[in-house]
Formats: sequence, structure tokens, C-alpha cells
Amino acid sequence: MDEEPPTTGGATSRTGPAAAHTAAGHGPARPGEPPTHAAAERKPPTGHRSESSPRPTSRDVARAAGVSQATVSLVLGDKWRGRVSERTAGLVRDAARELGYRPNLAARNLRLGRTRTALLVVPALTNEFFARVYTGAATVAAEHGFGVVLYPSPEGIGPAKDPFASARAALDGVIASSMAAEALTAIRGTDLPLVMLDSDPADPGAAAHVNLDIADGMRQMTDHLLALGHRRFVHLASAVASWTFDVRARALHEHLRDVPDAVVRTVPAPLDVGSARAAVERALIGPGPRPTAILCDDDILAAGACKAVRRLGLRVPEDISVTGFDDLALATAVEPELTTVRLPAERVGERGMSALLAVLDGRPPEEGDLPVNLVVRGSSAAPSS
Repeated sequence: MDEEPPTTGGATSRTGPAAAHTAAGHGPARPGEPPTHAAAERKPPTGHRSESSPRPTSRDVARAAGVSQATVSLVLGDKWRGRVSERTAGLVRDAARELGYRPNLAARNLRLGRTRTALLVVPALTNEFFARVYTGAATVAAEHGFGVVLYPSPEGIGPAKDPFASARAALDGVIASSMAAEALTAIRGTDLPLVMLDSDPADPGAAAHVNLDIADGMRQMTDHLLALGHRRFVHLASAVASWTFDVRARALHEHLRDVPDAVVRTVPAPLDVGSARAAVERALIGPGPRPTAILCDDDILAAGACKAVRRLGLRVPEDISVTGFDDLALATAVEPELTTVRLPAERVGERGMSALLAVLDGRPPEEGDLPVNLVVRGSSAAPSS
């Protein structure tokens, strides 16, 4: 039941200096007499406790907010929605902040059987996208008294090599990218709640999925190039086996299927600049009409494609347009700057951590794909022929 603070009698619960003096058994000083020792030392409250002051308790917060301790526990434990009003929750938080109250996390964790630690598994620590995912997850985690441990997916993990054996007891749950394929076998072998990022929503092995609308991003990019007049394409596809890259390829080919004169050639490449450059050079040197646009699965691949075009004596975008995907910092570091699809990486991390918290609390996680958007820059233009 919602519990609102009392609307009358508030003055008796927040006594001023004079009332406190009387309650202590000291009357006011007579005219012409010096104040008592207690009165001389008394100072108005500042809202900040001194180092020697006792640590404020949830009972103090409840008294200051005019609610019960149970309501304080609901609000500060982030379990108030549907049970306590927004106004009451705000009063409790304000009172806790003014008193400098900090919940005893150790006691709470022991009571709930939690460590308040989540593991975020990503394929590479050097990829900016996953660094931004971590930032989003850590921000939400900190707001709820959780920590996030970042773990790069190791190579060659199988059922006999479980990297989480020693850490399992110290974790409440796992958030993992679908690109961290090597680690998934080991993760699925645990009883920890698993939230998957950029993964097949039909996969029953996860407690929740957080996805970007990748297919729509590829459709936006394809429509942009078609509107410019491009019909001959190279799809520089990531050689990494992953649901997110499968979706990009599928969306591209399905979208071009209804364009009668469109021709697309898929060229796979490992996810690094040097491999992408070599793959594009081979594709452009081959026989047949030269493609007018190169659609890349990732900004890193696009940077390699731009290098290949220049090494062959061609220009971007005058001779060949090049587009990326992700909108990493790299997209504006190359010349010309890349036309790309912006993926909200921080939001992915935020939604992933929020989903894990919901699962741990027995609440349904937020559903729906996160939107993405096309960013048009200098690397795309109408074909010259």
C-alpha cells in the first residue's frame, strides 16, 4: 500500500533549536545572564553530519521523509514501482541524500544472496563499440550499487575449458555479445542469468535479448545509395560468424532483390583494415564492370576499402562510394569522412544491464529493438558512370 507523508503535525517531527533546548531540560537564559554551556555550543543544522556524528539509519530516513522503514527499503532497494508513488519515492531519496544515508550493501547482499557483480563478455577490448557498450552498462550498474567486470572472449573455449569456473560464485549474472562466440558454450553451461546483446531473439538459452534494428540500418543505407543512382555493388562482409552480420547480409540482399538492374557481389574479409584492403583490391582488379559502391559491414572494413581504392589510383567518392556501419570515431578520422549507420552502443549497454537487473528482480525486461540511423557524410555520392 502506498504511504504518503503526513500533511499535518510536521513541525513536531522537525524540531528547531529552541525546542531541542527545552527537550534537553534546559530553560532559556534569564535576561543579563550568560547562556548555558549547552546553548552556547548549539549550532543550526547544516544538513551535513560531522565525522563524529553517528551513521544515519533507515529509521532516520523514514522519520525525515514521514514514512515507514518498509517504504524506505522499497524505494532505496529500487522495488517501489507499483507500490509507492513517485512523490513518496522522491521524498525518501531526498531525505537519504540530505542525511548522507548509505545503505549497508554488505548486509543487503548477504540477505539477498547476491554479490551485485555482473560480467560483460565482449569479443575484443580494443574495439571502440564494445568500450562504449561497457560505459553504458557500468553507468546503469553504478546507479543500482552493482559493479561490472569486463571480460574479453578467449580463443578456443569449449566444454572442457571453463573460464568462469573460479568466478562463478562471485557473479550475479552475465551480459554477452553474440560476437563473443568462443565464450558462449562456457557461459551457457552455468546457472547464471544470461542477457544476450545483438543475438537471435529466437535463441531460448538467454533470459533476455537486447538488439539493435540492424536490418533497418542496412535498408536505410541501401536506399541512400539507390537514390544516388548506384546499381553495381560490392558487399564487403565481415568474416566473423555472428547473428548481427548475418542480419546485415540478409537485409541487403532482400532489399536489392526487387531492384531489377542491381548487381551485388559479396566479398568476405576478416575484421581488420589490412585484410579489408587486400580483399577490396582483389575485387576491383577482377574482370567485368567496376562496382560503383562498396557497402561495408563495419567502419573498420570501410577504412580498409578506402585505402584499397586510393592504392588503385581511384577516388572516393568520385569513382567509388564507400559506406560503413557503426559510426565509430574512425568514421570521422578518415578522409573523406564515412557515410555510415550510427549504432547507439551506450544504449545497448544500458539496456543490457537494465535487463539483467529486471531478471534478477523477477520483472519483465524492456522489449523492442533499439533504433539506428543513417549518417550521410562525404564518402558517398552519385556514380560517375
